[in-house]
Amino acid sequence: MKIDWIKRCIENEDYYFSMHADRERMNDNLMISDVEEALLSGRILENYPEDKRGESCLVVGFCDSGIPIHIVCGGRDGKVVIITVYIPRPPKFKTPYERG
Repeated sequence: MKIDWIKRCIENEDYYFSMHADRERMNDNLMISDVEEALLSGRILENYPEDKRGESCLVVGFCDSGIPIHIVCGGRDGKVVIITVYIPRPPKFKTPYERG
C-alpha cells in the first residue's frame, strides 16, 4: 500500500470504518476528524502484504491536538478500509514509532 493513495482517498472521502475500527475509535475518545488528520499527516510504519484478509498497513500520524494515532488500513473496491484505530501506549509501544 502507498501512503499517497491512502491520503488521496481520505481527501476524497473514499474510505470507511470497519465496525471494529469505529468501536476502537470511540473507546479511545477519538473523533473521525482525529483519524482523518492522523492519516493525512501520517506515514506507513509497517506493511502487511501477505495478510490473509488482504494487503494492509499500519499508519502512524498525529491529530491536530498532537495525539499519536495508529491506523491499520486495507483497500477494497478502490476505497480505504480502516480496520482498526488505537492510541499507541506502553507496554506494546515505547514510542509511536517503536514497539515495546
